[in-house]
Amino acid sequence: MQRKAYVPAAVALLAALLAACTGGSGDGSAQDDKAGSSATSTPVAQPGKYSTLSDACTAPDQDQLEALLPGLKQLTDEEQREKAYDGTATLTYDNDRRSGCRWKAESDSASDQLYIDFERVVSYDSSVSDDDSAARVFGEKEDAADIPEGGASTSVAPSRTASPSHSKDAKDAKETKGAKGSEGSDASASAGPSSDASASATVQPRALDGLGDEAFLDDEMSPTQQRTVTVVFRTSNVLVTVQYEEQPTRTGTVAGSAEMQDRAQILARQLADSFEG
Repeated sequence: MQRKAYVPAAVALLAALLAACTGGSGDGSAQDDKAGSSATSTPVAQPGKYSTLSDACTAPDQDQLEALLPGLKQLTDEEQREKAYDGTATLTYDNDRRSGCRWKAESDSASDQLYIDFERVVSYDSSVSDDDSAARVFGEKEDAADIPEGGASTSVAPSRTASPSHSKDAKDAKETKGAKGSEGSDASASAGPSSDASASATVQPRALDGLGDEAFLDDEMSPTQQRTVTVVFRTSNVLVTVQYEEQPTRTGTVAGSAEMQDRAQILARQLADSFEG
């Protein structure tokens, strides 16, 4: 009789232990699922399209350089000529994050300089994409250039080879009135007839359509009559800057705004195509 009473008690104790173990395991699984759900609730931003950069010094070809820097073709010394076409690379510590190059050439009528800069933007915030970070940097550059917000934008010049001619005709002289002076002021108020005002409107600092994801053009004249045309565009997480400067050598001569803008835009379009290709 004592043995029969002992066996049911042992079975009951074993069943209680098994139930306790099963209940503990279930609670742990629920907690793990909850923790896993919390960990994946915050989405991670996508990386930018570009993870490397090309060498800015090899970006333009010989024809493009000669279109913007006519003085290159006037160099007779072979070693000097080769060095001038190669350009001077900008010192950077990571060529996959930034690459720049500068060229300079003097002709009979002007001294010209060209600067190309590639900047790859990387976000260090997992919740902010590289593209969004690049868009923020672009916006800062646009604000610094005083590009009008919500103003009329123009389509970028067609992809073609720019004329190397540096002739300054009456039309260019009128159009330069619309560009910013040394203080960044709008000189179009003195443009005179409505036809002059209409022409000057085409060379105002402005946003550009059809170039990368977003783009703008700036045009400034220094007190020494040096004109600087800058085109900046963004393609995904890369910012590209084309800066084109011209200083006439003849007193009283002014660099043509429309002509310089056309050349800078053509080069910018070709650079944009190289990224998309």
